[in-house]
Amino acid sequence: MARDVLDEERGHRRSGEGEHRLPPTVAVIVAIVAYALLPQPLLVGPRFAIPVVEALLLVSLVVVNPVRVVRSNRWARWVSVVLALVVIGANLVALGMLVGTLGSDEDPKGLLLGGVQVWLTNVIGFALLYWELDRGGPVARHRSRRDQLPPADWRFSQDENSGAVSEVAATASARSGWIPEFVDYLYLSVTNSSAFSPTDTMPLSTRAKLLMAMQSTAALAISLLIVARAVGSLGGG
Repeated sequence: MARDVLDEERGHRRSGEGEHRLPPTVAVIVAIVAYALLPQPLLVGPRFAIPVVEALLLVSLVVVNPVRVVRSNRWARWVSVVLALVVIGANLVALGMLVGTLGSDEDPKGLLLGGVQVWLTNVIGFALLYWELDRGGPVARHRSRRDQLPPADWRFSQDENSGAVSEVAATASARSGWIPEFVDYLYLSVTNSSAFSPTDTMPLSTRAKLLMAMQSTAALAISLLIVARAVGSLGGG
């Protein structure tokens, strides 16, 4: 039995077809729209400058893998990482501008909505980066043997439940060949931005810890700013 589990751990993923392109594509489109609709005081340069750059990067990735993420090279991986960094970077600048609006005469309701948009984009940007970095990226996770993958940046609950009761262990990585996909990293990003700390998915590498610390700090700042805005609006009313 132990030998069978070891063989499965070394073997191929549950599916070698590659991850579907739709979930991360939809997430990027949502981030583009959210940024384009931000209040003017939170924008970097012309309203559509950043969204156009993000859209062009997304299109180049879709051309390489239009339906499933099955092909990868150094250029494609760099474009994917740059796209995530552009989303995160522009959003952090918007957060800085949001901080600068405290005490200003800008429309409170518009800035509150802008805070929610910044939080949402924060979740998407870091989810994209986590998805691309962990275990060599989406193509490697689907197509490479486990013993050929780079060390994991995150440990999911499926990675450690092979010794649980049968119905729980059925989905364990070692038994079913389960691998994390974009939705799993999106969930990780949501919980990290909501709880401001790891929940069921633990960071293993230094870069994972630093990225999660940066994200949770930004999310906490956004939440505190939204509360401050709400209290200020109520006081002003």
